Amino acid sequence: MTSSSLDLSPRLPDPDCFYEALIEAHQGLSAAESAALNARLILILANQVGDMSLLRAALDQAHNPK
Repeated sequence: MTSSSLDLSPRLPDPDCFYEALIEAHQGLSAAESAALNARLILILANQVGDMSLLRAALDQAHNPK
């Protein structure tokens, strides 16, 4: 599967609101705690996607943005 199979169109009605919540979630954390929070969040969201081929395409897109 290629990254073109991903829906990269904007889907969040207020992306700035999510970004603000993400930044707030990291406040007061050490670098290691922040990395752990990101890892947990990624795993939670990956579980919501639930499709390994889409997750591989997302990893490819993130690693090699086009």
